[in-house]
Amino acid sequence: MLIVGLTGGIGSGKSSAAREFIKLGVRLVDSDVLARTVVEPGRSALSKIKERFGDGVINGDGTLLRERLADIVFHDGAALADLNAIVHPAVYAEMAREMDEYRKDPGDTILMLDIPLLYESGGDTIVDRVVVVWVDRETQIARLMARDGFSREAATNRIEKQMDLDEKKHRADFVVDNTGSFEDLGRRVGQVYEKLCAVNRTGEQGAVQKR
Repeated sequence: MLIVGLTGGIGSGKSSAAREFIKLGVRLVDSDVLARTVVEPGRSALSKIKERFGDGVINGDGTLLRERLADIVFHDGAALADLNAIVHPAVYAEMAREMDEYRKDPGDTILMLDIPLLYESGGDTIVDRVVVVWVDRETQIARLMARDGFSREAATNRIEKQMDLDEKKHRADFVVDNTGSFEDLGRRVGQVYEKLCAVNRTGEQGAVQKR
């Protein structure tokens, strides 16, 4: 079984690429889903968030007030680092459990871990290959402004809280260029999928040619 990390940046279209990979038969573990799971009421991560950020980030029903927490951490680098230090270990623990389940009956499956902050959180150390969904900075800003109604300043601020996409592109084993149309994305995902299948069939280890 080949374990692949899928990452990108906010506004890059990583989620759209993930859906295309699923259509091709890839098994996907979505870290965003796990991140919501680990902060449910009764979970230790939520208790730690409340301790660090106060009652103001908790709804009356005991659930996490995500919008309030986002407002805090995206304007405070230290707060974001503290939040990541709480959430990331909990997410990786859940991910490890899911990976163990897949390993019980792996076949020749490609297991893809969708991790937005893969490099930032050290997730590249647990995968065999990394796929980055890339767009140029101006496209990233424009998509965020259109999708979320952000000002250019707000969009840029969100982007700059993550590793630069050009750096991720440089470090990746394979790159999906998502600057074109949805049809272009589907075609490019298919091309990368064929390369991953080739790696999986041969059991190839070590470096592979990027893109």
